[in-house]
Amino acid sequence: MWLKFGVALSGELTGIDDVVRGKTNLACLYCGGGLTAKKGSVKEHHFAHTGETCKPVSQRIKTKAFPALPLYEHFNIELKGEELEQLKVLWKEYGAQDYAIPKDLVSFRWQLKGLLESEGDGSYEFTDLGKIPVGALPLALFNRVQEPLLLSELMKLEGSVEIAEAAGLSCLEERRADLLIYRAQLRRILVNSLYFLEVKADGNTFYKIGITTRSIEERIAEVQRDVRSHYSDVVVNLLGLWEHRGNVELYFKHRYKAFNYRIGKLTEYFVFPNVKLVLNDLYGMEAKVLSAVESDAIGLCDRASANPNGCGGFYY
Repeated sequence: MWLKFGVALSGELTGIDDVVRGKTNLACLYCGGGLTAKKGSVKEHHFAHTGETCKPVSQRIKTKAFPALPLYEHFNIELKGEELEQLKVLWKEYGAQDYAIPKDLVSFRWQLKGLLESEGDGSYEFTDLGKIPVGALPLALFNRVQEPLLLSELMKLEGSVEIAEAAGLSCLEERRADLLIYRAQLRRILVNSLYFLEVKADGNTFYKIGITTRSIEERIAEVQRDVRSHYSDVVVNLLGLWEHRGNVELYFKHRYKAFNYRIGKLTEYFVFPNVKLVLNDLYGMEAKVLSAVESDAIGLCDRASANPNGCGGFYY
């Protein structure tokens, strides 16, 4: 994992996706050093120190310990290589067919991670968590799995700050920076709306998933401009808009990656043999109503951006 946020002189947190490549006027939340945006074609986009990398960031890069939203960018549940491929085969041959899984095919590690559970007769079945790496969990159930994890991680980081503050630990500022980064990520998914569009272009029909904080009319106008660089006759229709569901976009792409349809460099488009099934999946999600904790997290993040010293301060 890499450093994805820097802080401006105003105290506002800025993500790597919001800046252009090269040296920035942003500072590291952990040490106050200047940052350079690394946005190449090989490594994941991230901020690097313009000078020497500070110890807190260096340690977090090495241990992949930057605060991150659970089940947001990565859905392999820490499975790698052969183990992940074996789980996919198991889903294809048993889970997708609704067959009981024989005990001798079940890895103990999968049980420990809660990916498979016993049915009580010596056989096993996939849990909701276990269906996520193979993209088999419906969007509504994905939300039910992820949302408690999002808030649990928030409370964990808040508790870590409180302990460090009460005990006068030297790591207090680092823990405050971790919390601020996590809140910024949480805020982003909560303030974004998920949209699903139908695009008809020169007799072709495809679909687009995305998120936006602006009016959907503005976003549709942009999509029309993008697609018109490849097609002449373009009509875009809104099929659905879900407020506060920025968490779903990347899982949707993971779940439906087999139907991804690239248009030049545009990557968020899909062609479905039966879009009604996809719409049923999307509309199966409950309307998102922010809880008091979520609303407070957004408010705290906003106040921290306006007054960083009131949320732990930075090194300037």
